[in-house]
Amino acid sequence: MRILLTGEESLRIEPTPGPLTIEAPTPDRSYSPFHMLGSALGACTFSVLQSWASNKNIGVDDLTVDISWKFMEGQHRVESMRVKLDWDSLSSELWPRAIRAAQLCGVHQTLTRQIDITVDAVRGESPAIEKVVDLAARGAGRLPAASPQADGQPRTPSAP
Repeated sequence: MRILLTGEESLRIEPTPGPLTIEAPTPDRSYSPFHMLGSALGACTFSVLQSWASNKNIGVDDLTVDISWKFMEGQHRVESMRVKLDWDSLSSELWPRAIRAAQLCGVHQTLTRQIDITVDAVRGESPAIEKVVDLAARGAGRLPAASPQADGQPRTPSAP
């Protein structure tokens, strides 16, 4: 499998023989933590489709999975991700089943649901900071306008 960095907010998963490789079109393009997140989604999707195809005796030599993401305006976090499948040899009647199979990817299922993340100090005591964001509240527009700073303190408005 090959992960090809196609942009600052995109990548492609392609089938290749041998070990996993990560490639960039230019030396200045770095593999960011967001590329890692996209790679997890893309590799999981590819693996699920590869397993599904194997059970149907369908080849995946021409399957590619493109992952792209969009950042929240004014924040350095992902707002949405898009998975695009390209598979020329797959017949049109099998596409709906392939898309359903792709949605079974465990990373896809994780990212589309609320999860709890805890950050603890390895040594000594660390104060617990817990904040669970209600995804329904986000959709209803009931979230606070700004998230807290890394130290848990409220953000102060920046000067225009």
